[in-house]
Amino acid sequence: MTEEQGLPLEEYHRAGHEITNGNPEVYKTLYSRRDDVTLANPFGPPARGWREVSATLDRAAENFRNGEVVGFENVSTVITPELAYTLEVERYRARVGGAAEIVPVAVRVTTVFRNEDGVWKVTHRHADPITKPRPPESVLQT
Repeated sequence: MTEEQGLPLEEYHRAGHEITNGNPEVYKTLYSRRDDVTLANPFGPPARGWREVSATLDRAAENFRNGEVVGFENVSTVITPELAYTLEVERYRARVGGAAEIVPVAVRVTTVFRNEDGVWKVTHRHADPITKPRPPESVLQT
């Protein structure tokens, strides 16, 4: 996915850096405001609709400080005239929660973009910390 194709990937990656420094505002500029916008992140249940998504971004940002980008590993990207998606592993270093230490953070992220009146907007993001193989028992709820 490239900027030439109209997808705001550079800005999207900058938003990741900003949220690891406690600032959700860059992400907010990239999201759709439509009722079907969704967000699923490691900190809580899925959010639907702009009000919930915005509040979830705010809460996520509260979990990070002193972040820096390590890199983005693109696994797959598909672009059509109306929708696009990317699957990436995002890697950062940041203070997480109340921790004093800066630690590595890696999340597997699927992002769906929708072309809304000629502008690509994030309509769905799912991020979780599963970036390497796990045993079958890891899906059990205890």
